Amino acid sequence: MNSTILLAKPIALLAVTFGITIFLVLLSQPNPYSSSSSKSTNPIMARSFVLWLHGLGDSGPANEPIKTLFTSPEFRNTLWSFPSAPSTPVSCNYGAVMPSWFDLHEIPVTADSPKDESGVLKAVQNVHAIIDKEVAAGTNPNNIFVCGFSQGGALTLASVLMYPRTLGGGAVFSGWVPFNSSMIERIIPEAKKTPILWSHGMADRTVLFEAGQAGPPFLEQAGLTCEFKAYPRLGHSISNEELRYLESWIKTRLQSAS
Repeated sequence: MNSTILLAKPIALLAVTFGITIFLVLLSQPNPYSSSSSKSTNPIMARSFVLWLHGLGDSGPANEPIKTLFTSPEFRNTLWSFPSAPSTPVSCNYGAVMPSWFDLHEIPVTADSPKDESGVLKAVQNVHAIIDKEVAAGTNPNNIFVCGFSQGGALTLASVLMYPRTLGGGAVFSGWVPFNSSMIERIIPEAKKTPILWSHGMADRTVLFEAGQAGPPFLEQAGLTCEFKAYPRLGHSISNEELRYLESWIKTRLQSAS
């Protein structure tokens, strides 16, 4: 009983830490679109879509404040989606039921942790259904960005690599590679063109930094490149600096309306 509680506590604390991080960031942000000059100098942006995937034990609505941080005029036509993972038993918590995109066998997550590939691929299908719906609504795939934190970051990586078209980008925060190298042969050429941003705290004790470092070599083996950013004093959370950089990273890839 005590062991289960001890294992569950870090997950609960992570959700609190993440929420506090977002709250503090929100306090420091300027009012969106405050400059009237920006309205005339920026091109009309086409509709864009940002899909955010939360971490283990968290929820989509709890992460919605993230969208208020993206104050640049380029995001006026951006639709955000914050889905919640289904509640399922999680092995690393002795089968306790909690929101989880797929099963997680151990914490901390290392580069060599066991992988729930079947669960990941099932979750990928659900993510692809969300993307397909947005494409059908008229959004250019080049203006679709998938982002995720922790377990959601791992699912982000799998989702963009398995998608049959080139997307605007995939952003992985404190994530890991959720499947083995045998999956590389399933990555089609179009998916290999999707830009990848990978951010990881060097002080992360939940998803170890080594798990993040294993990402770029895996992607290189698959024929992709990614921008990897390490944050020396950051633990298992998202920082103001990371989110500011994500905003600029997406901005440079958004397509204007034709």
